[in-house]
Amino acid sequence: MSDHFVVVTGGPGAGKTSLITELARRGFHTIPESGRAIIREEVQSCGDALPWADRIAYAERMLERDLRARSTAQPLSGPVIFDRGIPDIMGYLTLCGLPVPPHVATAAKAARYNCRVFLAPFWGEIFTQDTERKQTCAEAKATCAVMRETYTALGYQITELPRADIATRADFVCAQRVN
Repeated sequence: MSDHFVVVTGGPGAGKTSLITELARRGFHTIPESGRAIIREEVQSCGDALPWADRIAYAERMLERDLRARSTAQPLSGPVIFDRGIPDIMGYLTLCGLPVPPHVATAAKAARYNCRVFLAPFWGEIFTQDTERKQTCAEAKATCAVMRETYTALGYQITELPRADIATRADFVCAQRVN
């Protein structure tokens, strides 16, 4: 278990990346979300490992990248804040109605994070779509629910982030003794 690895999860458009950017500004080590980077790479290369094309290939690319990120972050001292974790891949596959391959479930169970996981709840006032985030509000709400269920089933404790400005959210995370 890597107690210094802290995950922020939730649905799309709930402010996770903005929060992590603020925590990085405050001096925390941060690991960006793998999904968005993969989407950019696949679109640029005309690949199909995309959530609207080959979902299994997309999940496999996320797993590969997330395992590599964990390995790279291992020697870092102090908290490392992850924009999503390996269990998010299980949640993604579940949300898509796809089976979770045994090696993905094994990785999610073996590559542990701090027992406290921060969940950014769906927040309609800030939710927006863009070229990489194509989900509807209903899909964003469902994603949040699946991430809560997935992390809870894996034994994590969910701490819901307040629906507040980024500075207040960052103060909230810091007050939870992650520093």
